[in-house]
Amino acid sequence: MAQQDIQHYMRSGTLQLAALPPLSLYVHLPWCLKKCPYCDFNSHEAVGEMPEQRYIDAVIADLEAALPLIWGRMVHSIFIGGGTPSLFSPQAIDRLLADIRARLRLEADCEITLEANPGTFEKDRFKAFRSAGVTRLSVGVQSFDDGHLKTLGRVHDRAQAIAAVEEAAQAFDTFNLDIMYALPGQTLQGLEQDMRQALALQPPHISIYHLTIEPNTYFAKFPPVIPEEDTAYTMLDKITEMTEAAGLGRYEVSAYAKPGHRCFHNLNYWQFGDYLGIGAGAHSKLSFAHRVVRQVRYREPKLYMEKALAGDAVTQETEVSRADLPFEFMLNALRLRDGFKLQDFAEKTGLPFTAIQKGLEEAERKGFIERDFARVKPTERGFDFLNDLQSLFLAD
Repeated sequence: MAQQDIQHYMRSGTLQLAALPPLSLYVHLPWCLKKCPYCDFNSHEAVGEMPEQRYIDAVIADLEAALPLIWGRMVHSIFIGGGTPSLFSPQAIDRLLADIRARLRLEADCEITLEANPGTFEKDRFKAFRSAGVTRLSVGVQSFDDGHLKTLGRVHDRAQAIAAVEEAAQAFDTFNLDIMYALPGQTLQGLEQDMRQALALQPPHISIYHLTIEPNTYFAKFPPVIPEEDTAYTMLDKITEMTEAAGLGRYEVSAYAKPGHRCFHNLNYWQFGDYLGIGAGAHSKLSFAHRVVRQVRYREPKLYMEKALAGDAVTQETEVSRADLPFEFMLNALRLRDGFKLQDFAEKTGLPFTAIQKGLEEAERKGFIERDFARVKPTERGFDFLNDLQSLFLAD
Protein backbone atom coordinates (compact mmCIF):
# COMPACT_ATOMS: atom_id res chain seq x y z
CA MET A 1 0.00 0.00 0.00
CA ALA A 2 1.26 3.49 -0.81
CA GLN A 3 2.45 5.61 2.14
CA GLN A 4 -0.27 8.07 3.13
CA ASP A 5 0.28 11.80 2.86
CA ILE A 6 1.30 13.32 6.22
CA GLN A 7 -1.92 15.39 6.30
CA HIS A 8 -3.86 12.11 6.56
CA TYR A 9 -2.24 11.42 9.95
CA MET A 10 -2.55 15.00 11.20
CA ARG A 11 -6.32 15.37 10.59
CA SER A 12 -8.61 15.67 13.63
CA GLY A 13 -9.70 12.46 15.40
CA THR A 14 -11.07 10.99 18.60
CA LEU A 15 -7.88 11.25 20.71
CA GLN A 16 -6.11 14.25 22.17
CA LEU A 17 -2.42 13.55 22.86
CA ALA A 18 -0.76 16.46 24.64
CA ALA A 19 2.76 15.30 23.69
CA LEU A 20 4.36 12.49 21.71
CA PRO A 21 6.14 9.65 23.58
CA PRO A 22 9.85 8.76 23.12
CA LEU A 23 10.67 7.25 19.71
CA SER A 24 12.80 4.15 19.01
CA LEU A 25 13.90 2.56 15.73
CA TYR A 26 13.75 -1.19 15.08
CA VAL A 27 15.63 -2.68 12.10
CA HIS A 28 14.87 -6.28 11.06
CA LEU A 29 17.56 -8.36 9.35
CA PRO A 30 15.70 -11.57 8.46
CA TRP A 31 18.35 -14.23 7.72
CA CYS A 32 19.76 -16.94 9.98
CA LEU A 33 21.95 -20.02 9.47
CA LYS A 34 19.14 -22.41 10.36
CA LYS A 35 15.52 -22.00 11.47
CA CYS A 36 15.09 -23.14 15.08
CA PRO A 37 12.15 -25.51 15.73
CA TYR A 38 10.59 -23.17 18.34
CA CYS A 39 11.02 -19.91 16.39
CA ASP A 40 8.00 -18.03 15.05
CA PHE A 41 9.89 -14.85 14.14
CA ASN A 42 10.13 -13.71 10.53
CA SER A 43 13.45 -15.46 9.89
CA HIS A 44 14.69 -17.23 6.78
CA GLU A 45 17.59 -19.63 6.29
CA ALA A 46 20.43 -18.00 4.37
CA VAL A 47 21.02 -19.95 1.18
CA GLY A 48 24.12 -18.88 -0.72
CA GLU A 49 25.35 -15.33 -0.36
CA MET A 50 23.12 -12.86 1.46
CA PRO A 51 22.18 -9.74 -0.54
CA GLU A 52 23.63 -7.45 2.17
CA GLN A 53 24.01 -4.30 0.12
CA ARG A 54 20.69 -4.57 -1.71
CA TYR A 55 18.90 -5.29 1.57
CA ILE A 56 20.46 -2.23 3.25
CA ASP A 57 19.52 -0.14 0.19
CA ALA A 58 15.93 -1.35 0.70
CA VAL A 59 15.92 -0.65 4.45
CA ILE A 60 17.20 2.90 3.89
CA ALA A 61 14.61 3.48 1.13
CA ASP A 62 11.99 2.24 3.62
CA LEU A 63 13.28 4.69 6.23
CA GLU A 64 13.24 7.59 3.77
CA ALA A 65 9.62 6.89 2.82
CA ALA A 66 8.70 6.92 6.54
CA LEU A 67 10.61 10.11 7.45
CA PRO A 68 7.62 12.49 7.08
CA LEU A 69 5.80 10.53 9.83
CA ILE A 70 8.56 11.13 12.39
CA TRP A 71 9.99 14.40 11.10
CA GLY A 72 11.91 16.37 13.73
CA ARG A 73 11.58 13.68 16.42
CA MET A 74 14.63 12.53 18.40
CA VAL A 75 15.46 8.79 18.33
CA HIS A 76 16.39 7.39 21.76
CA SER A 77 17.35 3.82 20.84
CA ILE A 78 17.97 1.53 17.88
CA PHE A 79 17.53 -2.24 18.00
CA ILE A 80 18.84 -4.43 15.17
CA GLY A 81 17.02 -7.75 15.45
CA GLY A 82 16.35 -10.82 13.32
CA GLY A 83 16.98 -13.48 12.19
CA THR A 84 20.62 -13.35 13.15
CA PRO A 85 21.90 -9.80 12.49
CA SER A 86 25.47 -10.84 13.39
CA LEU A 87 25.50 -12.78 10.08
CA PHE A 88 25.83 -9.36 8.42
CA SER A 89 29.42 -8.18 8.13
CA PRO A 90 30.64 -5.42 10.48
CA GLN A 91 31.16 -3.29 7.34
CA ALA A 92 27.47 -3.71 6.41
CA ILE A 93 26.36 -2.77 9.96
CA ASP A 94 28.71 0.23 9.82
CA ARG A 95 27.10 1.36 6.56
CA LEU A 96 23.58 0.77 7.91
CA LEU A 97 24.21 2.88 11.04
CA ALA A 98 25.98 5.64 9.06
CA ASP A 99 23.00 5.85 6.66
CA ILE A 100 20.57 5.98 9.62
CA ARG A 101 22.60 8.73 11.35
CA ALA A 102 22.55 10.77 8.13
CA ARG A 103 18.73 10.78 8.17
CA LEU A 104 17.66 10.82 11.83
CA ARG A 105 18.42 12.88 14.91
CA LEU A 106 19.87 10.47 17.47
CA GLU A 107 20.20 11.23 21.17
CA ALA A 108 23.85 11.75 22.14
CA ASP A 109 23.73 8.59 24.29
CA CYS A 110 21.46 6.64 21.89
CA GLU A 111 21.44 2.94 22.86
CA ILE A 112 22.21 0.79 19.78
CA THR A 113 21.65 -2.95 20.31
CA LEU A 114 22.59 -5.75 17.92
CA GLU A 115 21.37 -9.32 18.33
CA ALA A 116 24.16 -11.88 17.93
CA ASN A 117 24.36 -15.66 18.03
CA PRO A 118 27.39 -17.61 19.31
CA GLY A 119 27.47 -19.76 16.15
CA THR A 120 28.13 -16.70 13.95
CA PHE A 121 31.12 -15.04 15.53
CA GLU A 122 34.84 -15.33 15.17
CA LYS A 123 37.48 -13.56 17.23
CA ASP A 124 37.31 -9.75 17.06
CA ARG A 125 33.98 -9.73 15.16
CA PHE A 126 32.16 -8.27 18.19
CA LYS A 127 34.86 -5.58 18.55
CA ALA A 128 34.26 -4.67 14.89
CA PHE A 129 30.52 -4.27 15.61
CA ARG A 130 31.47 -1.98 18.51
CA SER A 131 33.65 0.10 16.16
CA ALA A 132 30.69 0.31 13.75
CA GLY A 133 28.70 2.13 16.46
CA VAL A 134 26.83 -0.68 18.23
CA THR A 135 26.76 0.07 21.99
CA ARG A 136 25.05 -3.07 23.31
CA LEU A 137 25.06 -6.72 22.25
CA SER A 138 22.28 -9.24 22.91
CA VAL A 139 23.73 -12.76 22.78
CA GLY A 140 21.23 -15.55 22.04
CA VAL A 141 22.73 -18.38 24.11
CA GLN A 142 19.42 -20.07 25.23
CA SER A 143 21.29 -22.81 27.18
CA PHE A 144 24.78 -23.95 28.16
CA ASP A 145 23.80 -27.60 27.96
CA ASP A 146 24.85 -29.35 24.72
CA GLY A 147 21.87 -31.73 24.85
CA HIS A 148 19.34 -28.89 25.17
CA LEU A 149 21.10 -26.84 22.49
CA LYS A 150 20.77 -29.78 20.09
CA THR A 151 17.05 -30.20 20.91
CA LEU A 152 16.51 -26.46 20.36
CA GLY A 153 18.20 -26.69 16.95
CA ARG A 154 20.90 -24.17 17.88
CA VAL A 155 23.99 -24.04 15.66
CA HIS A 156 26.41 -23.49 18.58
CA ASP A 157 27.58 -25.65 21.48
CA ARG A 158 28.37 -24.88 25.13
CA ALA A 159 32.03 -23.99 24.48
CA GLN A 160 31.12 -21.56 21.67
CA ALA A 161 28.44 -19.97 23.89
CA ILE A 162 30.93 -19.33 26.70
CA ALA A 163 33.55 -17.98 24.25
CA ALA A 164 30.97 -15.63 22.66
CA VAL A 165 29.83 -14.22 26.02
CA GLU A 166 33.43 -13.69 27.14
CA GLU A 167 34.15 -11.87 23.87
CA ALA A 168 31.00 -9.73 24.34
CA ALA A 169 32.10 -8.81 27.88
CA GLN A 170 35.49 -7.66 26.55
CA ALA A 171 34.08 -5.68 23.62
CA PHE A 172 31.06 -3.98 25.28
CA ASP A 173 30.36 -2.02 28.46
CA THR A 174 26.90 -3.58 28.58
CA PHE A 175 25.38 -6.69 27.00
CA ASN A 176 22.46 -9.06 27.38
CA LEU A 177 22.31 -12.83 27.64
CA ASP A 178 19.20 -14.65 26.34
CA ILE A 179 18.34 -17.84 28.26
CA MET A 180 15.35 -20.20 27.98
CA TYR A 181 13.91 -22.48 30.65
CA ALA A 182 11.28 -25.25 30.88
CA LEU A 183 13.11 -26.96 28.01
CA PRO A 184 12.29 -30.51 26.84
CA GLY A 185 13.70 -32.93 29.43
CA GLN A 186 15.06 -30.14 31.65
CA THR A 187 15.15 -30.80 35.40
CA LEU A 188 15.37 -28.25 38.21
CA GLN A 189 18.99 -29.33 38.78
CA GLY A 190 19.73 -28.87 35.06
CA LEU A 191 18.26 -25.37 35.15
CA GLU A 192 20.36 -24.48 38.23
CA GLN A 193 23.48 -25.63 36.39
CA ASP A 194 22.57 -23.48 33.37
CA MET A 195 21.95 -20.45 35.59
CA ARG A 196 25.18 -20.97 37.55
CA GLN A 197 27.14 -20.98 34.28
CA ALA A 198 25.26 -17.91 32.98
CA LEU A 199 25.85 -15.92 36.18
CA ALA A 200 29.51 -16.97 36.38
CA LEU A 201 30.02 -14.95 33.17
CA GLN A 202 28.75 -11.86 35.06
CA PRO A 203 26.31 -10.49 32.47
CA PRO A 204 24.89 -7.06 33.41
CA HIS A 205 21.53 -8.03 31.88
CA ILE A 206 19.72 -11.36 31.36
CA SER A 207 16.48 -11.99 29.48
CA ILE A 208 14.93 -15.31 30.53
CA TYR A 209 12.03 -16.84 28.61
CA HIS A 210 9.79 -19.86 29.23
CA LEU A 211 9.90 -22.07 26.11
CA THR A 212 6.46 -21.76 24.54
CA ILE A 213 5.17 -23.84 21.66
CA GLU A 214 4.13 -21.29 19.04
CA PRO A 215 1.78 -22.03 16.11
CA ASN A 216 3.37 -22.58 12.68
CA THR A 217 6.65 -23.89 14.11
CA TYR A 218 8.27 -27.34 13.89
CA PHE A 219 7.57 -27.84 17.62
CA ALA A 220 3.87 -27.09 17.01
CA LYS A 221 3.74 -29.98 14.50
CA PHE A 222 5.91 -32.30 16.59
CA PRO A 223 5.49 -31.12 20.20
CA PRO A 224 8.29 -32.08 22.58
CA VAL A 225 7.51 -33.02 26.20
CA ILE A 226 8.21 -29.97 28.32
CA PRO A 227 8.17 -29.69 32.14
CA GLU A 228 4.79 -29.46 33.92
CA GLU A 229 3.51 -26.01 34.85
CA ASP A 230 4.28 -26.49 38.57
CA THR A 231 7.88 -27.45 37.75
CA ALA A 232 8.18 -24.40 35.48
CA TYR A 233 6.96 -22.14 38.33
CA THR A 234 9.56 -23.68 40.66
CA MET A 235 12.21 -23.06 38.00
CA LEU A 236 11.17 -19.40 37.72
CA ASP A 237 11.37 -19.01 41.53
CA LYS A 238 14.89 -20.48 41.43
CA ILE A 239 15.88 -18.11 38.56
CA THR A 240 14.61 -15.07 40.50
CA GLU A 241 16.43 -16.20 43.67
CA MET A 242 19.75 -16.81 41.84
CA THR A 243 19.64 -13.59 39.78
CA GLU A 244 18.84 -11.49 42.87
CA ALA A 245 21.77 -13.05 44.75
CA ALA A 246 23.98 -12.05 41.79
CA GLY A 247 22.76 -8.42 41.95
CA LEU A 248 20.40 -8.59 38.96
CA GLY A 249 17.00 -7.07 39.79
CA ARG A 250 13.88 -8.35 38.00
CA TYR A 251 12.48 -5.16 36.47
CA GLU A 252 10.17 -6.83 33.91
CA VAL A 253 8.54 -10.25 33.68
CA SER A 254 11.43 -11.69 31.65
CA ALA A 255 14.23 -9.15 32.25
CA TYR A 256 16.85 -8.94 35.01
CA ALA A 257 19.50 -6.22 35.20
CA LYS A 258 22.25 -4.77 37.34
CA PRO A 259 21.73 -1.08 38.26
CA GLY A 260 22.27 1.15 35.22
CA HIS A 261 21.97 -1.71 32.71
CA ARG A 262 18.24 -1.85 31.93
CA CYS A 263 17.46 -2.00 28.21
CA PHE A 264 16.03 1.38 27.20
CA HIS A 265 14.68 0.06 23.89
CA ASN A 266 12.57 -2.64 25.53
CA LEU A 267 11.51 -0.28 28.33
CA ASN A 268 10.19 2.06 25.65
CA TYR A 269 8.00 -0.77 24.25
CA TRP A 270 6.70 -1.65 27.71
CA GLN A 271 6.03 2.00 28.56
CA PHE A 272 3.94 2.34 25.37
CA GLY A 273 6.50 4.51 23.61
CA ASP A 274 6.63 4.84 19.83
CA TYR A 275 8.78 2.78 17.47
CA LEU A 276 9.34 2.83 13.75
CA GLY A 277 10.02 -0.69 12.45
CA ILE A 278 11.87 -1.02 9.13
CA GLY A 279 12.96 -4.22 7.39
CA ALA A 280 11.08 -7.36 6.29
CA GLY A 281 7.99 -8.00 8.44
CA ALA A 282 8.81 -5.18 10.90
CA HIS A 283 6.01 -3.63 12.98
CA SER A 284 5.62 0.06 13.90
CA LYS A 285 3.56 1.94 16.48
CA LEU A 286 3.42 5.69 15.86
CA SER A 287 1.52 8.42 17.69
CA PHE A 288 0.11 11.63 16.25
CA ALA A 289 -1.87 14.42 17.92
CA HIS A 290 -5.24 12.66 17.42
CA ARG A 291 -4.45 8.99 16.74
CA VAL A 292 -2.16 5.99 17.30
CA VAL A 293 -1.28 4.00 14.16
CA ARG A 294 0.22 0.53 13.66
CA GLN A 295 2.01 -0.55 10.49
CA VAL A 296 3.42 -3.86 9.19
CA ARG A 297 6.04 -4.26 6.42
CA TYR A 298 6.06 -7.04 3.78
CA ARG A 299 7.42 -10.25 5.34
CA GLU A 300 9.15 -12.14 2.55
CA PRO A 301 12.67 -10.67 2.08
CA LYS A 302 12.71 -10.69 -1.75
CA LEU A 303 9.26 -9.10 -2.01
CA TYR A 304 10.13 -6.63 0.78
CA MET A 305 13.25 -5.48 -1.08
CA GLU A 306 11.29 -4.92 -4.31
CA LYS A 307 8.51 -3.04 -2.53
CA ALA A 308 10.80 -0.95 -0.28
CA LEU A 309 13.00 0.10 -3.19
CA ALA A 310 9.82 1.24 -4.95
CA GLY A 311 8.86 3.29 -1.84
CA ASP A 312 6.02 0.95 -0.89
CA ALA A 313 7.21 -1.27 2.02
CA VAL A 314 4.04 -1.07 4.15
CA THR A 315 1.56 -3.89 3.57
CA GLN A 316 -0.85 -3.14 6.40
CA GLU A 317 -1.83 -0.09 8.43
CA THR A 318 -4.47 0.25 11.15
CA GLU A 319 -5.53 2.97 13.51
CA VAL A 320 -5.81 1.68 17.09
CA SER A 321 -9.42 2.22 18.23
CA ARG A 322 -10.28 4.05 21.46
CA ALA A 323 -11.80 0.80 22.75
CA ASP A 324 -8.57 -1.18 22.21
CA LEU A 325 -6.10 1.39 23.56
CA PRO A 326 -6.53 0.54 27.29
CA PHE A 327 -5.71 -3.16 26.66
CA GLU A 328 -2.78 -2.31 24.37
CA PHE A 329 -1.31 -0.01 27.02
CA MET A 330 -1.87 -2.48 29.89
CA LEU A 331 -0.52 -5.43 27.90
CA ASN A 332 2.86 -3.68 28.02
CA ALA A 333 2.87 -1.59 31.21
CA LEU A 334 1.80 -4.41 33.55
CA ARG A 335 4.87 -6.42 32.55
CA LEU A 336 6.99 -3.94 34.52
CA ARG A 337 7.81 -4.52 38.17
CA ASP A 338 7.34 -0.79 38.87
CA GLY A 339 4.09 -0.66 36.87
CA PHE A 340 3.14 2.75 35.49
CA LYS A 341 2.13 6.27 36.47
CA LEU A 342 -1.54 7.08 35.92
CA GLN A 343 -0.40 10.30 34.27
CA ASP A 344 1.53 8.22 31.68
CA PHE A 345 -1.65 6.35 30.75
CA ALA A 346 -3.43 9.64 30.00
CA GLU A 347 -0.46 11.13 28.13
CA LYS A 348 0.28 8.09 25.93
CA THR A 349 -3.28 7.06 25.07
CA GLY A 350 -5.05 10.42 25.10
CA LEU A 351 -7.78 8.76 27.21
CA PRO A 352 -9.14 9.70 30.65
CA PHE A 353 -8.29 7.58 33.69
CA THR A 354 -11.93 6.40 33.79
CA ALA A 355 -11.19 4.20 30.72
CA ILE A 356 -9.30 1.75 32.99
CA GLN A 357 -11.05 2.38 36.32
CA LYS A 358 -13.32 -0.68 36.18
CA GLY A 359 -10.42 -2.99 35.28
CA LEU A 360 -8.23 -1.56 38.05
CA GLU A 361 -10.95 -2.07 40.66
CA GLU A 362 -11.37 -5.70 39.59
CA ALA A 363 -7.58 -6.27 39.52
CA GLU A 364 -7.25 -4.81 43.04
CA ARG A 365 -10.10 -7.00 44.30
CA LYS A 366 -8.28 -10.08 42.97
CA GLY A 367 -5.00 -9.03 44.59
CA PHE A 368 -3.28 -8.56 41.20
CA ILE A 369 -2.21 -4.92 41.68
CA GLU A 370 -1.43 -2.35 44.33
CA ARG A 371 -1.99 1.35 43.67
CA ASP A 372 -2.12 4.84 45.07
CA PHE A 373 -3.21 8.14 43.49
CA ALA A 374 -0.10 8.29 41.30
CA ARG A 375 1.00 4.76 40.35
CA VAL A 376 -0.26 1.24 39.63
CA LYS A 377 1.99 -1.81 39.93
CA PRO A 378 1.49 -5.58 39.77
CA THR A 379 1.78 -7.61 42.97
CA GLU A 380 3.70 -10.92 43.10
CA ARG A 381 0.35 -12.61 42.45
CA GLY A 382 -0.27 -10.24 39.51
CA PHE A 383 3.11 -11.21 38.06
CA ASP A 384 2.31 -14.92 38.47
CA PHE A 385 -1.10 -14.53 36.79
CA LEU A 386 -0.13 -11.83 34.30
CA ASN A 387 -2.39 -13.08 31.47
CA ASP A 388 -5.41 -13.02 33.79
CA LEU A 389 -4.49 -9.52 34.95
CA GLN A 390 -4.00 -8.14 31.42
CA SER A 391 -7.26 -9.69 30.17
CA LEU A 392 -9.26 -7.56 32.65
CA PHE A 393 -8.61 -4.62 30.31
CA LEU A 394 -9.84 -6.22 27.07
CA ALA A 395 -12.51 -4.21 25.24
CA ASP A 396 -16.06 -5.44 26.00
